[in-house]
Amino acid sequence: MNRLGTILRELLALFVDDGSLALAILAWIAVVAFVLPALDLAPGWRAVVLFLGCIVILFENAIRSARRAGR
Repeated sequence: MNRLGTILRELLALFVDDGSLALAILAWIAVVAFVLPALDLAPGWRAVVLFLGCIVILFENAIRSARRAGR
């Protein structure tokens, strides 16, 4: 059973290296999916907002990881 747990953790780590990054991206996708349609933005602008939000989340995560590694 211990080996199975190790295998499952390693498999999950292939797809989710940083849990906070994954949660932030999922939360941003939920915001874009549920809030932006209520704002009556054109679909093209929704895509731009989704992309820019993902970029901001990625940069924030990279900066936080660099600070953590620098300690």
